[in-house]
Amino acid sequence: MTEPHPQSQEDKNEKQTTITPPTDTISQTSHSVTIGGNTLHYTATTGRIILKAEDEKEGEKPKAAIFFVAYTLNAPDGESGEEFRNRRPITFAFNGGPGSSSVWLHLGVLGPRRVVLEENGRSLPPPYRLVENEFSLLDKTDLVFIDPVTTGFSRAVPGEKDKQFHGFKADIESVGDFIRLFISRYHRWGSPRFLIGESYGTTRAAGLAGYLQERHGVYLNGIMLVSVVLNFMTLAFDPGNDLPFILFLPTYAATAWYHKRVTADSLNDLLAEVEAFALGEYATALMQGDALPATRKQEIAKKLAQYTGLSTSYIESTNLRINIHRFVKELLRDQRRTVGRLDSRYTGIDRDAAGEGHEYDPSYAIIQGAYSGTLNDYIRRELKFDSDLPYETLSGRVHPWSYEENQNSYVNVGETLRKAMSMNPHLRVFVANGYYDLATPYLATQYTFNHLELDESLRDHVLMKHYEAGHMMYIHDPSLIQLKQDLDEFLDRS
Repeated sequence: MTEPHPQSQEDKNEKQTTITPPTDTISQTSHSVTIGGNTLHYTATTGRIILKAEDEKEGEKPKAAIFFVAYTLNAPDGESGEEFRNRRPITFAFNGGPGSSSVWLHLGVLGPRRVVLEENGRSLPPPYRLVENEFSLLDKTDLVFIDPVTTGFSRAVPGEKDKQFHGFKADIESVGDFIRLFISRYHRWGSPRFLIGESYGTTRAAGLAGYLQERHGVYLNGIMLVSVVLNFMTLAFDPGNDLPFILFLPTYAATAWYHKRVTADSLNDLLAEVEAFALGEYATALMQGDALPATRKQEIAKKLAQYTGLSTSYIESTNLRINIHRFVKELLRDQRRTVGRLDSRYTGIDRDAAGEGHEYDPSYAIIQGAYSGTLNDYIRRELKFDSDLPYETLSGRVHPWSYEENQNSYVNVGETLRKAMSMNPHLRVFVANGYYDLATPYLATQYTFNHLELDESLRDHVLMKHYEAGHMMYIHDPSLIQLKQDLDEFLDRS
């Protein structure tokens, strides 16, 4: 047995050396944009703010560096900055995933710069281009785009683990704490306040409506929900859960109509008919389960074939239950093509045409390069913020995502939203869905809101709109124009 080596003074000094605490890194630049024929001058603030937590032993303890891009309209001549900020709305924006950065809302619809796509929504080959976004919301509200931890350039600080932020509750708390910090840091407690989230970002937004209100006393004027999922039961194709099969059916029909596998005088006429069938005959049939008579099963299968473009025999083999992952593969199988999940107007090519599901989502593949490429260039060249970290556009590093607070139950933030609206009767909600969205189908959204049990006095506080596009309806020019008009109307009313 050897004696321990005496510790040198050099070793002691090395151990006593403290790590320099992380600090904020901020860049500010000045710009202008023309919206509605008016030239607007604004300041872009880009960087990472250190999010801290109170620790009984260590005091304020750094936890994460949150990346954001904020756009604030300059005060007009003759008005102080403080006065202008107090009457100027501010909107916090984020996408979903989980694992998505805010690039999609940022460069697709809300920010002062916009990705150029082809008329049909397909991306152009490199080099990609950004243009002035005449559809930006900057004429109505200041904008703050937030990248949750492990998305964009946001990371846990040294000594902390990213995974502590990778969960339903932790995510809401960290984003909510950032919003509280930003409001304090930039003196926006007097401003009208809004949230806008897309996809899982709508889950986060509804959760934040409750968390911000109850934890920090941050009451909101409104939240805007784009491609909505509040009740995960509506999307989970689990054995014994028939709800998604019912709620996806109109979107299957819209997809089949677009690809000319079903006929109808108009999309709206078709959807009205399919919705009635889905919530009536079809729902009743599925509720009977194995007790459904064979003759009735055949009748339902024929109607499903009529609405989906799939064969009656295929539908019978699924036991009348068409899974989304099978549908995107089966609809155009005879053409060796798959249809998109995020936007079913788009088609892809798989190596194996006989497979059960698609190799990739073609509707994501066609936009990924343009959005990721332009964002990385824009941040560094125009906003003057640089980092050697990879910008995580849509990261799988957040998985497995924790739902430990919802063990043996489906996540449902609809109740959180209902309570927030009841506690704050001034809170208004805007809802946007695309008819060709197979990730968050529009009928699932309608079902969710129809089951919030909102008091009748609050129901007109919800404004719901639909678009002939997919999950990211803003890549479709007519829908982008309409979305801008609808968001303007909502903000003006709120």
